[in-house]
Amino acid sequence: MKQYRFHLSTFITGTLLLTFTGVLSRIIGFFYRIFLSRTIGAEGLGIYQLIFPVLNLCISLSAAGIQTSISKFVAEEQGKGSKHAGVRYLYAGLFFSLAISFLVCSFLLTQADILAVHTLNESRCADLIRIMAYSLPFAAIHSCINGYYYGLKKTAVPSISQLVEQFVRVGTVYLIYLISKEQGISVTPAAAVWGLVCGDIAATLYSVTALGFLRKRRSLTITGSFSGALKKLGLYCIPLTANRVTINLFTSIESILIPARLQLFGYNNSDALSVFGILTGMAMPMIMFPNVLTSSVSVLLLPTISAAQADCNRKFIVRAIKKTVEYCLILGLLSTLFFLLTGDFIGQTVFQNTLAGTFIVTLSWICPFSNLAATLSSILNGLGKASYAFALNLCGSLIRILFVLLLVPAYGIRSYLYGMLFSQLFIAGLSLLVILYLNKRGKIAASNSLSRQSS
Repeated sequence: MKQYRFHLSTFITGTLLLTFTGVLSRIIGFFYRIFLSRTIGAEGLGIYQLIFPVLNLCISLSAAGIQTSISKFVAEEQGKGSKHAGVRYLYAGLFFSLAISFLVCSFLLTQADILAVHTLNESRCADLIRIMAYSLPFAAIHSCINGYYYGLKKTAVPSISQLVEQFVRVGTVYLIYLISKEQGISVTPAAAVWGLVCGDIAATLYSVTALGFLRKRRSLTITGSFSGALKKLGLYCIPLTANRVTINLFTSIESILIPARLQLFGYNNSDALSVFGILTGMAMPMIMFPNVLTSSVSVLLLPTISAAQADCNRKFIVRAIKKTVEYCLILGLLSTLFFLLTGDFIGQTVFQNTLAGTFIVTLSWICPFSNLAATLSSILNGLGKASYAFALNLCGSLIRILFVLLLVPAYGIRSYLYGMLFSQLFIAGLSLLVILYLNKRGKIAASNSLSRQSS
């Protein structure tokens, strides 16, 4: 019981810290989006948003799966009472992540024109892709160090680095804006991408400095077999990374298809990019604002559930799942009510765009299901059932792609919004059913006990 309370208090403290910094970061990002929408316009925002499918795909390949793997193994080592809490997994993850990120960076720098014209269908994205490529090695280092701290359930460094990244990103873009205004030059989407790069550099410098202080204080030396850590981490992160890349590939296809299918509906290229920019750069960030709490919970759920699974603490896992579902639904329903009442006002007053308000009101119904889907996927990963989470998220992405392909050309962007709602309902509902099935079959906190008996 004592160990359980320790896990619970650490989890709550970490969640609150991540939530506080996440809210502050989202508030900064909220005003930043307003600034961008008024500086580079809806079309410029749409061009800027077009590179994010490529960026997310690159990060999922070079960092995201590796960060999750580091977090899991560090949590397991800490659960076993290891003094250095799996620092060898951090170094192994850095080795893999940096190697991949440099390869991906080189590819983007040489193939940016081809990707812009033939993949994104927008030649103006070529320069943005080249600029974005420089952020990848820094994002890789930053992600690995965050994964290490998440595994330790110490969220101060990742939280502060998130704020550092956001402050530097916004400050860089504002500085470019002031210089451009003084020289009488129009601000382009490239300014926002340079802000992204500088933010990643600043966050990495902070994370590396913090890790250096921790290393001096705790003498973080590699204990155990480093080659063994490389092998174990590699075997675990390869399928996880493959899953992330596949999901992000389909999500990227979904995002790239939207402007093209809107043109079939009757928009010209400029209008299609403007609608895409309003949806992804104004309405979606607003709808996802309340998700900061569930995002914090999701980040810490995976190592916490993994540690409880390793200890065969079924009682803790079941209680965590029940509380997660309860709080996600409450937060989601309150968010839905808020956006239903204020969506039009936010669109017209804050973004000065009526269509943004319409999108916010329509998407308000997605809040309970998106909150639940993210946290339940994290629980499935923590239980070692990543294949279930992957399959459900892939099906959700396929549902949205089908809506884009089949319905958007005939009924416009509103049909895509309904597709998003249906896909999140599908993922959340089936994730919950899978977890209930696993619990009923006694497969929660049971696999490790069996392996221990056999060993």
